Amino acid sequence: MTSPGAAGSIRLDKLLWYLRFARSRSLAQAMIVAGHIRLDGRRVTRASCAVQAGATLVLPVGEHIEVIRVLTLPARRGPAPEAQACYVRLQSGGAATGN
Repeated sequence: MTSPGAAGSIRLDKLLWYLRFARSRSLAQAMIVAGHIRLDGRRVTRASCAVQAGATLVLPVGEHIEVIRVLTLPARRGPAPEAQACYVRLQSGGAATGN
């Protein structure tokens, strides 16, 4: 079954799992449904949301917030170096502090 987007897209939950930001697809779905993920600046709560290459994701990784840009869509959940070649980190940091 294909994702609801165009042929050049992948489901968000599947992408997070393939890129190794989640240990399982069900954990990726839980992160998304809880509203912890932003796709191109908007909060996403549907795991089936289509993601294309060039998209920007903001997501929690442990106690930090990561901002990544998807360079290419992975074809599978491969080893970590293969997954890391599919994106570039734009920003990595801790929790935001208010002034």
